Amino acid sequence: MPYLQLEVNNDYPIATKELLAKRIGQTFSRIMDADPKRITFSIRCLGPGSVWRCSDTNPTPGAVLMCDVRTGRSDEVRAELSKALIVVINELLGLEPNQLNIEFTQHTGNEMYHQRMGGFSADWAPGEEAI
Repeated sequence: MPYLQLEVNNDYPIATKELLAKRIGQTFSRIMDADPKRITFSIRCLGPGSVWRCSDTNPTPGAVLMCDVRTGRSDEVRAELSKALIVVINELLGLEPNQLNIEFTQHTGNEMYHQRMGGFSADWAPGEEAI
């Protein structure tokens, strides 16, 4: 944990996806004060017409970033992260303004088993990145 899942309508070159993963990891680690080795990012390129933003009139193409994170960060920190991730994603993928929504699901550490980190995650605490 965290697990960040981006769903988009288009496909992108592997180099773009790799750069996106790097920038998302750096941004998340810095703002959320988290060990970057814990971050997993996936991009689901579902194809044209696969993600829609509904409205009172006609739907428009959409994109969604689902963020499964450990509980403990303030609303302000999660809002800061959201704004920063929107900038990164829009810049690298060329999304339209207001196309991307970000949703958070918060968990205790023991709800994620992280083999690379040796087992269940600890609950998040400030200063983790320095560990």
